[in-house]
Amino acid sequence: MVVVVAAAVLGLLVGSFLNVVIHRVPRGESVVRPPSRCPGCGQTIKARHNVPVFGWLVLRGRCAGCGTGISVRYPLVELGTAVLFALLALRLDPPDLPAFLYFGAIGVALALIDLDCRRLPNAIVLPSYPVLAVLLTASAWWRDDWWSLARAGIGGAALFAFYLLLALAYPAGMGFGDVKLAGLLGGILASLSWPALLIGAFGGFLLGAVAGVVVLASGKGGRKTALPFGPFMIAAALVAVFAAGPLGDAYQRLTGLA
Repeated sequence: MVVVVAAAVLGLLVGSFLNVVIHRVPRGESVVRPPSRCPGCGQTIKARHNVPVFGWLVLRGRCAGCGTGISVRYPLVELGTAVLFALLALRLDPPDLPAFLYFGAIGVALALIDLDCRRLPNAIVLPSYPVLAVLLTASAWWRDDWWSLARAGIGGAALFAFYLLLALAYPAGMGFGDVKLAGLLGGILASLSWPALLIGAFGGFLLGAVAGVVVLASGKGGRKTALPFGPFMIAAALVAVFAAGPLGDAYQRLTGLA
């Protein structure tokens, strides 16, 4: 429980930083300077008001200087990241945790940026390849399980190639941002297990199809309505992290392979 609580606190802090990333990276701005400020009046946010979740509650969702409303999404991102980090700490062994916490953090940022801007910025996706490679290598070394690292390489290359073929065959339906993200998802999921890779790889299409049906049924869009695919890919990958084991066991029981 100490690890879980520590992960949750870390998630609050990381979530606060992710709010900056989500706002600034698509605009090509630095995530370091200037310090956090109100988009309305430009006043720098004081440290005591910048405490994750609690700062927003103290300010009652408004800037202390000009009274401009602060979106509820800010504390929700912080709280959501904290919950995600805590669940990952419950699910995974400590050697695997750094890689998956990093993946969870960039997943939150990429999903929300894609929803806002229909983009998966290279500034986040491309540096994540060497970062995850180092973290997965460290995990494999710690556990003396080099097959998990080899599996990650195979899975990442395979899912990247699969999405690349889809993008070349149907450019209007898939962007190259999705292709680059697929390599990351394939690597991190395959390092866990082959079932995790399969569930994450095809779960995104299932979630996207369900969302498309909901959009059509609600009358908020038509067959040509474009939906960002990145959030579905990331959501399916997280489902795979938590559900691959139970689903694999259930499949074995149903097929008599257990």
